[in-house]
Amino acid sequence: MGIIWTIIIGAIVGALAKFIMPEKDGGGFVMTTLLGIGGSVVATFLGRMIGWYQEGEGAQFIASTLGAILILWIYRMIKGKKAASA
Repeated sequence: MGIIWTIIIGAIVGALAKFIMPEKDGGGFVMTTLLGIGGSVVATFLGRMIGWYQEGEGAQFIASTLGAILILWIYRMIKGKKAASA
């Protein structure tokens, strides 16, 4: 059941990140879900480094959303550099 919740929360967090930073990125639902899951992973990793989360704890909803926004921003920066150099 854990993986299903991860996917559901990832979809919600990814959609929220795209709502906060609107732009045409493509990829649809799958990309949005992966963005949210990646945001949660990034937030968990950074939270453990800072000391917010212990081993076995995952990032909370707001931290996951911020992680997804960070990944979306990095993705757009890389995408923009590729478009500019082409």
